[in-house]
Amino acid sequence: MRTIVFDNIRDLELPHVFECGQCFRWVPAGDGTGDYIGAAGSYAARVGITGDGGTRSLVIEATGGDEDFWRSYFDLDTDYSEIKSTLITREPLIAAAAEYGSGIRILNQDLFETIISFIISQNNNIPRIRKNIESICSKYGEYIGEAFGREWYAFPTPEALAAAEVSDLMDLRLGYRAGYIKAAGERFCSCERPKCREEVLEYLGIGPKVANCIMLFGLRQTDAFPIDTWVKHIMNDMYGFEEKDARGMAAFAADRFGAYAGYAQQYLFYYYRDRSKN
Repeated sequence: MRTIVFDNIRDLELPHVFECGQCFRWVPAGDGTGDYIGAAGSYAARVGITGDGGTRSLVIEATGGDEDFWRSYFDLDTDYSEIKSTLITREPLIAAAAEYGSGIRILNQDLFETIISFIISQNNNIPRIRKNIESICSKYGEYIGEAFGREWYAFPTPEALAAAEVSDLMDLRLGYRAGYIKAAGERFCSCERPKCREEVLEYLGIGPKVANCIMLFGLRQTDAFPIDTWVKHIMNDMYGFEEKDARGMAAFAADRFGAYAGYAQQYLFYYYRDRSKN
């Protein structure tokens, strides 16, 4: 176990990062500290923020990973103040959402983990997505060890899921997604890593919405604008789009938000969904 500290942290709030729909292996520590526990790559970690104002620090207690790994994972070298300023200048209506989710950072997640996670996310709710992911990690992932009061497993490799039996995946309550998961493992092993939307869409069971999530969260294509039910409601409420007009929404996002469309989607998604729970 090692502790890594990043000082002078700005534009980062853990609930904003971990509750904005981009990842599924992080949960509140549950002890009133505001810390989160979870896994990234082959490492389990507990993360927290100490201090206030310009003296805030991100504290990571982890089973592994060096400073470069965790700096990259939390995208600490990106200037999110500049991103928010640019978005608000181009689209003033996004100001409230950008302020509400001001601590969102888009994590640098493993591409294969992102593909499988968002296949599992289809027609699913957050608690069940998390349970499904932990189930496949426990069965097919490498054992990390015991930390923070529980046992941890790395996310399965493409080879492990390619070799899995669909019937065994079905036993994990993955439903129709079981076949898609095995097929994704096989394709990832046999083909080059997908680099664009068209190549992501060649994966069995992946449609436009999931493809855009993978582009944004797995390929770092920040102009991607995932459109799910929430985003359809948002675009209807803010701009009057008919909820079936996904094509029009995508064109609007490309024109209004440009290369920062993915960030805009995250601010809007978190703003609307989080407030609906309160």
